[in-house]
Amino acid sequence: MLEKLRSLYLDDSPSAHAFRYGLLIFDIGTVCFVIATSFVPRAPIVEIIDAVLGLLILTDFLIRTWLEPDRGRFLLRLTTWADIAAIVSFLLPIAGEGLGFLRILRTLNLLRTYRLLARLRQDFRYFRDNEDVILAAINLGVFLFVMTGLIYATQVGINPEIGNYADALYFTVTTLTTTGFGDITLTGDWGRMLSVAVMIFGVTLFLRLLQVLFRPSKARVTCGTCGLFLHDPDAVHCKHCGTTIHIPTEGHV
Repeated sequence: MLEKLRSLYLDDSPSAHAFRYGLLIFDIGTVCFVIATSFVPRAPIVEIIDAVLGLLILTDFLIRTWLEPDRGRFLLRLTTWADIAAIVSFLLPIAGEGLGFLRILRTLNLLRTYRLLARLRQDFRYFRDNEDVILAAINLGVFLFVMTGLIYATQVGINPEIGNYADALYFTVTTLTTTGFGDITLTGDWGRMLSVAVMIFGVTLFLRLLQVLFRPSKARVTCGTCGLFLHDPDAVHCKHCGTTIHIPTEGHV
């Protein structure tokens, strides 16, 4: 049984790939559940699903801890503590909404799916052709959901303008895009610091996404000699082997 688990998490077999894709789908589904349930009153069925998800995440966490060759370094990772926080919030519903935002930290677990990059490149041409855009969008999405969850948890009940997750999401997006309608503002010093964090870090990630969308820093053309596939947009020769390369261009940079 233990060897089977090790194979599913670490091997390069079709069943292991399918299993890890399943974990990715589970991570995304968990995040969607957290967001969806923030719009509805807490109910017994939600608490039951919370507990089931918490047990599944705990099981996955214990297996990954067991498989780690360097457990000390593993326990120092941000995603590890995000998982621990998420597990606590899922398994302790009696904590109520005070710990509710910790569930959204499950979003950070999507960063662990970057271990699938090589396989995603191999299996999906769309991912190969748009990898920079997809990763920039994931980074922005992770930041967006985490900050929205944090704003919701710290402002709901004390800020009449933040009544549900949608209000917090609306504020985060308008601040991040520098639109700043001003119809929703955060209260208190802590709220102002959260606004500053959204403006500084969020705008940076947003501009990074725009950059890779409209002015990518690298062109993806595979060199026929050495296989290097990232080149400067105006490159004429491969930096690695010197072979002449042909990058499609409109004639201007």
